[in-house]
Amino acid sequence: MKDHVETVFRTVESGSAPAVSRIAASWRRSINQHGLHPGEQRAPDRLDEATLRRRRDDVGAFLQIAAPKLDQLFGLVGQSGCTVVLTDADGVILDQRCTAADQDVFEDWGLAQGADWSEAAVGTNGVGTCIAEERNVIVHRDEHFLAQNAAMSCMDAPIYGPDGHIAGALDVSSARFDQTQAFNRLIAAMVAQTARQIEVDTFRAAYKSSRIVFADKDPTDTAMLLAVDTDDIVVGATRGARKAFGLGAAGPISPIPASDLLGRGDGPTGFEKAERAAVMRALARANGNVSEAARALSVGRATLYRRMKRLGISD
Repeated sequence: MKDHVETVFRTVESGSAPAVSRIAASWRRSINQHGLHPGEQRAPDRLDEATLRRRRDDVGAFLQIAAPKLDQLFGLVGQSGCTVVLTDADGVILDQRCTAADQDVFEDWGLAQGADWSEAAVGTNGVGTCIAEERNVIVHRDEHFLAQNAAMSCMDAPIYGPDGHIAGALDVSSARFDQTQAFNRLIAAMVAQTARQIEVDTFRAAYKSSRIVFADKDPTDTAMLLAVDTDDIVVGATRGARKAFGLGAAGPISPIPASDLLGRGDGPTGFEKAERAAVMRALARANGNVSEAARALSVGRATLYRRMKRLGISD
């Protein structure tokens, strides 16, 4: 423990280390902003049952959507001595998966429902640092701020809500002494993928009456979805899509046509575009029968033919 404490203070006091190392920068925040000491020994603060129940109720839909994804992830990593944890945006554990054999071990580490694993509470750790920096993180053993947590490895990914604000963190933690950094990276990839799946499912549920468009503008692993209403107006976007299209990190989105955003503005514009879309829908529903489509549009067959010619629609 003494060696770890000395390493933390020596690193933080270095003029350059916090500038080039994210772990060192987090250690500095833990001391300077949060007033923590790497040698202190105490369990994380834990909410009472009533307060935890209210927190869970406040995000009930989020927990319900996430639950099967937690089960799937736990099915992949649970037998290797890992626990799967889901927190809220404050770093409080709201849901967890672990084997019965490992439960007491993780309880002793403070990894249990209701525990506060924010960076402000326990310093550098997977959950807290992931939320503080809003990025995927791996905190391997003695990269933790508190010496008492230096036997753990934590792999985390943030989860963003439909409004673009961070909703929580997905964590896989292990206290196995033989956990390697290479194995951590494999788990971290699964954590990131599962977090994006939860984000996508949460977004779809929030905009279930809208058309969901996959906007693959870049090759990153972020969730790139747009919600579009019946008037072709973008009414929602995931955090990744917001960043890619410059829609603002979070909050309401200014109305913008999806076709403008996606760069599909060639051809008819304005009312002409709307008219073309209406004719195409009518023809599709009539299986290409112009007479039937004309009746559906309440126009004569000759009139529809003239409109089709003007709009560049062949029969």
